[in-house]
Amino acid sequence: MGTKCIAEAAAVLAETRRGRRRIAGLPERARPQNVAEAHAIQDAVTALLGAEVAAYKANAPKVDDAESSGLRAPIYAADTYASPARFPVADAPQCGIEGEIAFKFRHDLPPRAQPYAREEVAAAVDACAAIEVVSSRFSDPAAVSPNDKLADNISNGGFVYGAIVSDWRALDIAKLKVCLTINGETIVEQVGGHPIGDPLAVAVALVELMRTGTGVKAGQFVTTGSCTGLRYFKAGDVCSVRFDGFGEAELTFSP
Repeated sequence: MGTKCIAEAAAVLAETRRGRRRIAGLPERARPQNVAEAHAIQDAVTALLGAEVAAYKANAPKVDDAESSGLRAPIYAADTYASPARFPVADAPQCGIEGEIAFKFRHDLPPRAQPYAREEVAAAVDACAAIEVVSSRFSDPAAVSPNDKLADNISNGGFVYGAIVSDWRALDIAKLKVCLTINGETIVEQVGGHPIGDPLAVAVALVELMRTGTGVKAGQFVTTGSCTGLRYFKAGDVCSVRFDGFGEAELTFSP
């Protein structure tokens, strides 16, 4: 996939964001064939929009799969809110949410040749409860490839963060009790539930991905994967995610 095709895919996705519309898919010639191409399209979309990156969603490579690679996707400042937040349905009409643990970088972790150690990353971050808003630019996300969804910022629609916790290292954050409520009714209540059981590993994986590019900046967040599963709601619903002894994030989908 050449730079011309990357630019074409980015132009299509940027326009869908500007127009708040959905498309069936990318042009066949402009569909990414691998993770690197999908990441390149993300970066080109960000540049076309002139958007500030406030956060990233990410995942960690599988430890038992040598061919697995970490993934990342920017979350824009315009779509990032402090809790409690009102989130416009027009910006995320699918009204999907995931309750997550996120980290906020206290200082820059700039590009460098040597990988950052896990302890370096842990020392550089605070933590918080968070809600990722899930919304695709594709009208039927199930009909497109994983690389297409990756190019579309892994279907990110927005991000809501709770109060910052500085002393999180005293907690076993992978085994906190989590409760998701909708309009006061409990939908999910369980202990743990993180996809890999190690939220910090996702932050480390993001830092490693960014180490060979722009690095990560002070004040940026990384959200680390759903502890509640993906749930869909509707306009007017009030959604809350609470981790016992850790914090809470809340959003209302406003018409």
